[in-house]
Parts: sequence; structure tokens; C-alpha cells
Amino acid sequence: MRKVALILFLCLVSLPVHSQETIQPTPKKGVQPENLSDFPRVAVDFQAEKRPLPDLERIGVDALKQRNLTVQEAIILALENNKDIEVLKQDVKGAEFDLKAARGIYEPRLTGQSYFERSKTPNVSIFSNIPATVNESVVSSVGFQSFLPKFGTVFNVNVNNQRVITNNPISILSPQENTNLSFSFTQPLVRGRKFDQQRRSIEIAKRNLSLTDAQFRQKTIEIITNVQKAYWDLVFALRNLQVQVEAVRDAKQQLEHSKRLVEQGQLAPIDIVAAETQVATFEQGVYEALNLVQVTENNLKNLIAKDKDDPIWNESVVPIDQVDLEVPRIALSEAIQTALENRPELELANLQQEINLIDQKFYKEQAKSQIDLTATYIGAGVGGKENPGFRTPFPLPCQTAPTSPACQQQLALLNSLTGSSINDILVNRYPTFRVGLTINLPFFGNKTANAQLGKALVEAEKIQARREQLQQLIQADVRNALQVLKTAEARLRSSVVARENSQKQYDSEVRKLDAGQSDIYKVLERQTALTIAKANELKAQIELNKAIADLQRAIGISLKTNGVQARLRK
Repeated sequence: MRKVALILFLCLVSLPVHSQETIQPTPKKGVQPENLSDFPRVAVDFQAEKRPLPDLERIGVDALKQRNLTVQEAIILALENNKDIEVLKQDVKGAEFDLKAARGIYEPRLTGQSYFERSKTPNVSIFSNIPATVNESVVSSVGFQSFLPKFGTVFNVNVNNQRVITNNPISILSPQENTNLSFSFTQPLVRGRKFDQQRRSIEIAKRNLSLTDAQFRQKTIEIITNVQKAYWDLVFALRNLQVQVEAVRDAKQQLEHSKRLVEQGQLAPIDIVAAETQVATFEQGVYEALNLVQVTENNLKNLIAKDKDDPIWNESVVPIDQVDLEVPRIALSEAIQTALENRPELELANLQQEINLIDQKFYKEQAKSQIDLTATYIGAGVGGKENPGFRTPFPLPCQTAPTSPACQQQLALLNSLTGSSINDILVNRYPTFRVGLTINLPFFGNKTANAQLGKALVEAEKIQARREQLQQLIQADVRNALQVLKTAEARLRSSVVARENSQKQYDSEVRKLDAGQSDIYKVLERQTALTIAKANELKAQIELNKAIADLQRAIGISLKTNGVQARLRK
């Protein structure tokens, strides 16, 4: 019975318990790791042949043609040769011409014309007995226009002269001269007296010139910062190459030292393999560092070279400035205030705001009614000679009664007409005066000007919002630049300590190896750590220098610090 009970118990235990069963996920279909052999096998037995290392040469650079270069010289070359700077220079010159063109509207103008005209017309008058009338005219006119920009005043002077020869028998004079001299004056009393389109164009042209000048300074600061960073990147690349070369030299010395220890029985022959591997690894580092030199040098040359044929492309650039720059000390509040006073971006925003105020002023003026005061004076004159072919169908007093007063009046009139037309003007014989008002009053207001004014007011709010946002971005930029500078200082201090300690650890490990208290692997490990620490120390210094350049940009003193005058206009 006990056996039966035991068998039944084992059977019950072996039955699956469905309430506690764990459901396993269904394996996904696809290529499983064990089936990777189905893939094509490529270069399975590849082994690179041993070959000598290439020369430490750079593509397109003659190492014997070295060119010493300071940061200041690099900045000058960049500003002289940069194409963006050249374009901005031309933009400034273009803005100067725009201002001259806007001011040209107020230049006094002399106008005139002269022409000869001959006309032949059929006779339709009962007072003439000829079939056609022939007139020959010489017409000349001269005009002069001047302005008073401050008040929108316009002056005009015009002289017109016409000399006519005719065969018309009813024309008393032939040739006949008609001359008139006119003066006109227009003074806006409401719209256009304080501000008009011409003055608006001049003011906007002035702001656009300042705007282009500010854009030029902004681009100059950007280029200066980029050149500084590229310069220090090249310094790091060259110094890092020296570190890697020194690492190879030390590794080879360690290899020779290890071989002597093997000969003395202090190291196993297999330990030589580790030392040789170390040399090969550091040799790779040399070529990687050499590649970094080439890349960083080309980046700097691209900023300072005049064109693709500049001789500097074939030269080896050698930075000669001291690496350890003086770190600027400035409080946060002072840095932010300096940035708000010097950043070209804010000047650009201020100029846009000024242009908007000009638009507001103009549209407010245009919304007013037009009332202009006008005054005109015209002096006329007539002269010539008596027409020899003059005929009249009516008897004249001198024909019927030569001694009568009427005949005397006829002769006096003829004498006055045959005089000089210019003399009539000088004696003011036939004057005309006119004074009046020109009025233009919209019934429902000037909707166009009011709408344009409303749009300008909306634009003013947008400009103000963008300006406030810009101030906030500048503040954040200054804060970040100061923090990066502080972090770079701390990183430099830590890297100096790390390099010093790595040197001590490496020297100690070498002594322990010589005393048989260490192994070659620890020595090589310490050697690698020392090489990395040396590179990190220089990199920390370079990052600090770049942080200084970035801080100068952030607070807007890059031009002043580097002695650059970026204003093109006198």
C-alpha cells in the first residue's frame, strides 16, 4: 500500500499546475544567431601585410616653408580677405548711394526745351483772302525748381518765349514774339508741412546705412571669434602631435629597456609583445594627430586665405602666441550691462525701431487733410515787326481820317506792339497775380493712411517684443559664457594635477618594474595614462582660450579687445 501511495503522489506532483504556469512568448520568425552562417562570408582570412610607415608629411604643405602667425595677424588677414566682409563692404557703399539718391530729390533743377515748328493749315476765315495759312515758330522755354526741405516748400520759375512768322494777312505782327515770366510758390499748411514722402525716404536711407554698418560689425565679431577658435584648435593639434611623437619615443625607450630586462631574466619574452604593441598603438596616435593638424590648419587657412591660389595654402602655419592667456575677471551684472551696450544685435533692433517710428510719423502726417497755399505771378510781353502783308476788311481810322485822335491811338498801339517783348516784362506791362488754397478733404477720413498707421503700430509691438526677447537671449548667452569660462578654468586646474600625478605614477611604476615589484602591463598602462593626461592638459588650456574668445563675443568687446575698427563710414 505504501508503494501504491508513493506512486500516486509522484504522479500528482509530476502533473502540470495550470494555475501557476508561465506562458512563454512565441519566438519570432526570422534569422536566428545560430543561422548567421547562412550569410555570405567576406574576407574571412584577411591579414594586412606589414609595411613601413609613411612619411610624416601633409598633403599640399611644404614643411620647410613655415609661416609664423599671431592671432592678431590671423584676424587682420581674415578681415581683409573674407568674402562675406567684402560683400558687406559693398552693401555699406550701396546704402551710401541710396542715401545720396534720397537726398537728390531736393536738388535744384533746371529744365528747358527748344524746337522749331512749321505748320500749314487751310483758310476758313472770311477775313483772309489766302487759301492756306503758313506759320513758322521757334519755341524756347527754361524752368527752375527749388525746395525748402524743412517745410516742404516748392518754388518754380519759368520763362517761355515764342517767335512766330506767318503769312496770315489779318495778323498785325510778323514776326511776332510772345514772352512770359512766371513765379509760383506752394506751401503745405497741414499735410506735408512737417513730414512728407521725400523726407521719409531720406530718414529711412540714413537708418538703413546705420543698419548695414551694424550688420558689418556683427559679421566682423563673428569672424574674429571663429578665427580665434580656429587658431587655438591648430595650437592644440600641433602640440598634441608633439605629445604623440614623445609618447612613441618613450614607448620605444621602454621597449629597449624591457628587452634588457628580458636578457637579465627579470621579464618573460612574451612581455616584449606588449611593449611592441604599445609602440604600434602610439604610432597610430601620431598619424591621427597629424591628420588633425592638417584639418585644423586648413580650417584656419580657409578663414584667412585670399583665394584658392593664396601662397599660404602651401605653407606650414606656426602659431607663435603664448598659450596661457590672462583670464578676464568681470562680474555678472557688469558683463550683462556691457553686452546690452555693445552687442550689434541690439543696435540692429534699435534701428528697426527707429525706422518704424519714421513710418508712424509719416502715416500720421498722411492721415491729415491736404491744405496748400499757392501763389503765382505771371509777367507777359509781346513784340515784333509790322506784318507787311497785313490787310483788313474794315477801314481803319488812319485810312479814313489820318489826323484824327483815333488814328493816333492806332499808331500808338502799333508802336507798342512792335517793341520788345522782354521790355514789356521788365516794365510789368501785362501782370497776372494769383493767390489761393488747394484743399483735399476726404469725407470719411483717409482710410488708407489710417490702416497703414495701424499696421505700423502693430509692427512696433512686434519689434518691442523681439527686442525684449533678444535682451533675454543676450543675458542667457553672457551667463553661459561666464559659466563655460569658470568650468574651463576648473578643468585646466584638474588636468594639471592629473598630468602631474600621472607622471609620478609612471615614474614610480618604472622604478617598481626595475625592482621586480611590478609588471610591464602596469608600466604600459601608466604610460598610456600619462600621454592622455598631457593631451588633456593642453586641451583644457585651449578650451579656456576659446572660452575667453567666446566671452568677448558674448559681451560685445571682441572688436575693442583685438584693436579692430569695424566702421567703414567716416
